[in-house]
Amino acid sequence: MTKKVTIIGAGLAGSEAAWQLLKRNIPVHMIDMRPQKSTPAHTTDLFGELVCSNSLRSDDSNINSVGLLHEEMRQCDSLIMKCADATQVPAGGALAVNRTEFAQMITHTLKSHPLFSFEVNEMGVPDNDSDSIIIATGPLTSDKMAHDLQNITQQDSLHFFDAIAPIVYTDSIDMKYAWYQSRYDKGDGTDYLNCALTKDEYNQFIDALLTGERVQFKDWEKNTPYFEGCLPVEVMAERGRQTLLFGPMKPVGLSNPHEDGRRPFAVVQLRKENKQGSLMNLVGFQTKLTYGAQKEVFRLIPALKNAEFARLGGIHRNTFVCGPRVLTEKLQLKQRPNIKLAGQITGCEGYIESASIGLLAGLFTALPDLPLPPRETALGSMLSHITIDGKEELFQPMNINFGIFPELDLSGYTKKVKGQDRKRLYTQRAKEKIKNWLPFVIK
Repeated sequence: MTKKVTIIGAGLAGSEAAWQLLKRNIPVHMIDMRPQKSTPAHTTDLFGELVCSNSLRSDDSNINSVGLLHEEMRQCDSLIMKCADATQVPAGGALAVNRTEFAQMITHTLKSHPLFSFEVNEMGVPDNDSDSIIIATGPLTSDKMAHDLQNITQQDSLHFFDAIAPIVYTDSIDMKYAWYQSRYDKGDGTDYLNCALTKDEYNQFIDALLTGERVQFKDWEKNTPYFEGCLPVEVMAERGRQTLLFGPMKPVGLSNPHEDGRRPFAVVQLRKENKQGSLMNLVGFQTKLTYGAQKEVFRLIPALKNAEFARLGGIHRNTFVCGPRVLTEKLQLKQRPNIKLAGQITGCEGYIESASIGLLAGLFTALPDLPLPPRETALGSMLSHITIDGKEELFQPMNINFGIFPELDLSGYTKKVKGQDRKRLYTQRAKEKIKNWLPFVIK
């Protein structure tokens, strides 16, 4: 019998990793600190408890990257997807679940398996360098575990307070109002994309920013102080209508080629979020506006009037490592190869993304020679973002989205392919590519 694997963390990622091992007759010993010690967000001692929404988002695998990830996980016999499908509740095109029944089914499936054992304990990183270990402790990792990981990875911190700015798809930006230029023409000129606003447009934007609906902090977040370097953009605006003109919207060092090279009144700078340049980050625009308000307010910026958002902004407590710096392409800690990380602590964002990385951690542990999932698939793109493609100095948690997929080859098309047609091409390519990988998984 294969040597037992220890999994620390009984959330979605840990539970999925355990299932992938158990179904291949590999014993699993799972450790979780609940109910001995809970987190501010959990209310039960069940495995896979959903702490926020009960939705796993869109289930459409034809034009949606999340739905595509669902489908790829189903093909890998995912426990999380099996339980979600069995406990589904009506939610239109989304896959939503009865969260209690969902967590109960995950817990029962694992605890009833003869090769599964469970221990309640708050763990740091085990000292043993020979045992196979998967750490899947999530965004609310205990201080003890975070401290150990910080020491092992030699990171200054694990980003305990996560400030996220919105990210837009580059091809949805209206270039009639934007241009590439670095401030004072430093660099090669392609580092930043600038979106100009006139004085009237700026004042309209500030009015909307100040009155936009905001997400309230949870009780356990309220005493977490803001860092001056990552203040919400609306908090900066509250300090005075001109404040943003001396911060993230300052126009100095820039000249607008659409206005005879004149300096704009205000500017929003976007920076490449990935190596391909298919995603752009709104620099300095972390926010606590609701998702609906963000779309309304940020589309008042002329160049972003038709913007499609790959990720919306937010500020919340989170714990994650800089995956591209500390993880191998198979999720091993470079400093401790017997340890793999899984779930949101790796820098993925979202329920299903967390479970998908747990699935891969389990597969890579059970099948050491398993090739990487094709880069063109949802699994491959999510894995690549957190281990290879993410820019170390700018690395932030990311949901699955087509912006982190490899670019499409559209050389045979005479017209620009966009919208749902473009998304459909991404999913069609992924579905073809995964066919060559699945036999290695299910053999």
